[in-house]
Amino acid sequence: MRPLDARNHAQIPSLQWLTDTVWSVEHAFERAKAEARPEEDTRVRIFFVLALFACAFFGLSIGATKAALFSGARAGAGAWAANASTRADVVDRNGRLLATDLVHYQLYVDPNEVWDEADTRQKIVKALPEVSYARLQKALTGERRVFVMGGLTPRDRARVHDLGLPGVSFEEEDRRVHPLGRSASHLIGFSDTGGRGLAGVERSFDQAIRDAGRQGGSVPLSIDLRVQGALENELRAAAIAQNANGAVGIVTNVHTGEILGMASWPDYDPNVPGGASDNERLNRAAASVYEMGSTFKVFTVAMGLDTGAASLTSTFDAGAPMKIGSRSIHDSHAENRVMTLEEVFMHSSNIGTSKLALTMGGDTMVRYFDSLGLLAPAPVELIESARPIVPRKWDQNTVASTSFGHAISVSPLALTAAMGAIGNGGEYVPLTLKKLKPDEQPQGRQVVSGATSRAMLDLMRLNVVRGTGTHANAPGLRVGGKTGSAEKVIGGRYERSRLVSSFAAFFPTDGALEDDRYFVLILLDEPKGNAETYGLRTGGWTAAPVAGRVIDRIAPLLGVDRRADPWTTATGDKLPISEIESGAGQ
Repeated sequence: MRPLDARNHAQIPSLQWLTDTVWSVEHAFERAKAEARPEEDTRVRIFFVLALFACAFFGLSIGATKAALFSGARAGAGAWAANASTRADVVDRNGRLLATDLVHYQLYVDPNEVWDEADTRQKIVKALPEVSYARLQKALTGERRVFVMGGLTPRDRARVHDLGLPGVSFEEEDRRVHPLGRSASHLIGFSDTGGRGLAGVERSFDQAIRDAGRQGGSVPLSIDLRVQGALENELRAAAIAQNANGAVGIVTNVHTGEILGMASWPDYDPNVPGGASDNERLNRAAASVYEMGSTFKVFTVAMGLDTGAASLTSTFDAGAPMKIGSRSIHDSHAENRVMTLEEVFMHSSNIGTSKLALTMGGDTMVRYFDSLGLLAPAPVELIESARPIVPRKWDQNTVASTSFGHAISVSPLALTAAMGAIGNGGEYVPLTLKKLKPDEQPQGRQVVSGATSRAMLDLMRLNVVRGTGTHANAPGLRVGGKTGSAEKVIGGRYERSRLVSSFAAFFPTDGALEDDRYFVLILLDEPKGNAETYGLRTGGWTAAPVAGRVIDRIAPLLGVDRRADPWTTATGDKLPISEIESGAGQ
C-alpha cells in the first residue's frame, strides 16, 4: 500500500484522530505490561473492542438513515430511475388512467430446498390453479432454482407465501396493467413482460413512455374516456344487434386532428392479449381497408364545387342507367329524372355523381384524392395504419367508380382525416393521438376553399333533415352527414348481399368555420338487418342511427349546446316552410 502523505492526511481529518487513539491504546497496553498488571491489560483490550463495535454500529446507523431519507433526492428520479424498463402511466386528456406499471411477483422453486415434493406441488396448484402443472413438475424434479410463473398479484403471492413452503421464493417484477380492461384496447395496445410495446400506443409511443417513466411522469393522450365509453357502448350494441362481422367508431376534433375516441369491435382484454384471437386483436379503424361507398360522394361533390365544374343548382340527367362501355351504373334510390347537384347528393345518386366526376376527369380526381390523403396510409402515430388499395389506372370506368366509393379501399382513419378537411374550412390536418396544448395548432395544407367547406356543411345538414341521413338527427345538435353502403368484393366480384355500411357525420354544422366542430364515423361490416331496420342493411338504417345516438351522448361532454337551426326546432321537429322562409330558428 502507498504510504499516506501529509496532503492526503490533511484531506481526511478523522484519520489523525483514529491514529492518535490507536497509539494511545497501544501505549496503555505497554504500560500495563511494564507495571506487571495483566488484569489491567485485559480490561483495556476488552474496552477497546467494545468501543470499536459501538463506533461501527453508530456509523452504520447514520449511513442507513441518510440513505433512506436522502438517496432518492440525490438520484433525482427516485424509484423510477432504478429500473430503466419502467413504463410511464398512460392517461386520457383529462388525466384518467389508461395504463400503468404495478409491482407483481415471479414464483421460483429451488428443488434442493424442497422438503416434500408431492405436498409442495399439491399446495401450489391449489393456491394458483392457473399455474402450469408441467412447468411446476419440471421445477420440482430439476437440479437448480428455476422460474415457474410470473404476473402474480400481491394477493396471489400472499396465498403461496403463507403456506410456508421451503424452496419456494418470489422476485418482484413490473407488470403492465390496463385497469379499464377492454375499453380503448385497440388504441392503447399492449406490451410484453420485458416492457417493450407491441401494439397500439404502447408500441407507437414506446420511447416516449420509457422516457417519461424514467422521469416519473405520464403520457397524456388525445382521447376523452367519457367520449370513448359512449362510443364503445353504442357501437358494441349495434354490432351485436346487427350480427355484424366487425365495426368501427371514430370521433375527432376537425380543427386539431385530435382523436377523442376510437373503437374497433370485436375488442379484447389487453391484460391478457394472448387469450384473444387475431380477429379480436385486429384494429379495424387503422389496419383494415374498406370500399367506403357513398361517403366518397362528399369528396366528389366538394371537388366539383371547388373546381367550378358545377354548382349546387347544376343539373344531371339520372333518368336512365349510365353506360360506360359494357358496364351500367344504376342508382339504389332511383329517381329516374333530371336532378340538381343538391338532389344528387341528397338522394345519393351514383349516376349523377359519376357524370360530375367524368366532367372533372381522372387527373383532377387523383390530385384531390392525393391532397386529401386518400392515396397513402392515414397520418397518425399508430404503426398499424394501413396502406390503401388504389387503382392502377384512372380511366373513365375507374373515375366513375371511385366517385361513389368503389374501386378504392381506404382505412376508416384515412377517411376520417380527409373528412376533417371538408368540415374545418378546407385544411387537411393530420390525425393525432397526442393531447395538444390549448394554443397548439397543427400544421396542415389547404385542400378546398372555405366557401366549398361551408357549402358542404350546409349540404350535409340538409341531407340529415331531408335526405338519406334522417336517422342520424340528434335534437338540437345540427348534425350533418352522408350515408355509405358499399358492396363487398368476394372472389373478384361484388356481392349485393354483403355490405359495408357507414355514416360520416359533422356536428354542429352551423356557425363560423373556425368554431368548434367534431366528426363522427360509424362503420358496420356486413350488418344482417333486423326488425328495427325492417331487414334493411344500408348505412342510412344501420349506421346513421348509431351516429345520432353517439352524438346525442357526447355533445354535452364537448360543450355543444342544443338549439334550433334554420331546418329544425331545438327538439328536432321540422319547421313549416313558411317559418323557414321567414328565417325562424336562426
